[in-house]
Amino acid sequence: MPRALREAIEYSLLGGGKRLRPLLAWVCSQAVGGRGEASLCAGAAVELVHAFSLVHDDLPAMDDDDLRRGRPTLHVRAGEAMAILAGDAMLALAFHALLESPDASLAVRLCRELSVGTEGMIAGQVYDTLGGLPETATGREKLELIHRNKTGALIRAACRMGAACGGAADDSAAMASITGYADAVGLMFQIVDDVLDVTKSSGEIGKRTHKDAQAGKLTYPGVLGLDESRRAVAELEARAIGAVAPLGAAAAGLIELAREMAKREK
Repeated sequence: MPRALREAIEYSLLGGGKRLRPLLAWVCSQAVGGRGEASLCAGAAVELVHAFSLVHDDLPAMDDDDLRRGRPTLHVRAGEAMAILAGDAMLALAFHALLESPDASLAVRLCRELSVGTEGMIAGQVYDTLGGLPETATGREKLELIHRNKTGALIRAACRMGAACGGAADDSAAMASITGYADAVGLMFQIVDDVLDVTKSSGEIGKRTHKDAQAGKLTYPGVLGLDESRRAVAELEARAIGAVAPLGAAAAGLIELAREMAKREK
């Protein structure tokens, strides 16, 4: 791999961030009775896809952002061409990481989950950036369609991949619990993001704020108002916790994560 490409990937992949998706994979593996360590390949793969999506989302043709995690975005630092190529490379490396698994059947399951999550994320970006939403849908329905895809699909993939690494079968009650949790926290995460975008400064959250409203995009505070958006967060937090209640004490980490995501400040 060319040195400049490696440096661009490392800048984007290792330069900060919450590492939420790998953490979800780890804790979901534990929640279904597995070891957190078993999810490492899944966590690495999903973080590579997430990093690729941020690099491309920041490009001038997309959101045209110059700040990410308190630092210049990759296209500002290394140029637009390198940002495109680094994103492409991270997507390829994600599937390479999964295929390193000695368990071929598990690798196939993980690749399927990641491809579905990536496809959903890209569909959500199209809805958010280029349109194509159902004309008859309400503002709230349009928001949910955008964000259950753009943000939620990859979170769902991370959780289901972690559960698969922990030994949960696709048709098991444990996987159903994990999926219900993932769908709730995925949407909740985006609503919190929208609230922070209008209540915090760029310095506080490390990226440009108020940009979605300025671009005319649909946001939860814009459609529902701040109070209703916060109520939606509380409802989704409760739904997530309820979804994993059948897993008992093993779900303690997931419950803690849901509570932390609901009250995060950046």
